Amino acid sequence: MTAFQTGSGPTALRIMLGSQLRRLRENKGITREEAGHQIRGSESKISRMELGRVGFKERDVADLLTYYGVADIEARTAVMDLVERANEPGWWHRFNDLLPSWFQAYVGLEEAATRIRTYEVQFVPGLLQTKEYARAVITAGAAGIGPAEIARRVDLRMERQRVLDRPDGPVFWAVIDEAALRRPIGGAEVMRGQLQHLLELMRLPGITIQVMPFSYGGHSAEGGAFSILRFGDKELPDVVYVEQLASALYLDKREEVDRYGEVMERLCAVSTTPEATVEILQKIISDRL
Repeated sequence: MTAFQTGSGPTALRIMLGSQLRRLRENKGITREEAGHQIRGSESKISRMELGRVGFKERDVADLLTYYGVADIEARTAVMDLVERANEPGWWHRFNDLLPSWFQAYVGLEEAATRIRTYEVQFVPGLLQTKEYARAVITAGAAGIGPAEIARRVDLRMERQRVLDRPDGPVFWAVIDEAALRRPIGGAEVMRGQLQHLLELMRLPGITIQVMPFSYGGHSAEGGAFSILRFGDKELPDVVYVEQLASALYLDKREEVDRYGEVMERLCAVSTTPEATVEILQKIISDRL
């Protein structure tokens, strides 16, 4: 049985628990349909459980462990303890009324990641935004939403950024298109503050920022923004997150992750070095004076 890290978020724990249940089932040669029948469910329910996309009922997990032949008390206790932890709400659940279901999973994975690499085209990445910039971005895309809800959305974004302040927080590597840095979101003063904030963040050891300059022309990521998340537990595969207008893709198949990984490597190779990033940020700031 797998030992799980105590610091993992509930989203990651659900995925790891589901992966473990899948291995136990496959080792016994049991189909998903047979397992579903055992817990008064369906094949699709077992599939969702094994992918970590739903919460886990203690009775269902206990019945599956028995069906899969897990009789050892210690092993069963470890898994049932994990069920309890995986079902605990994350801090972001108090913002559930704001978060679309397709984004809740990302916030949980972000919380559990040990490394996040992201490419952004239109905006500064959310984890690097100032409060003023975040408010401007959210307001621009929040037609019909009142000031109180906008303020809560900003609070949510600021709360997400705490992950970078943790001693065990993720290494964060961002490649930002120059267009995002020159687009005057919120006006000149807001953008100046945002660019200066990026310069300050670059002094932190766990944050690397590169810029994809206009001068390079076309490149391998013309398809748009994406993020690649890596986790400390070997049970969790890398996940590629691609956000769309009203939904998102979560890709974890090896060939898909490898393809995005190659694109990210090429982006990093042709973007500014960290030293040159400082220069281009300072130039953009001076251009705004």
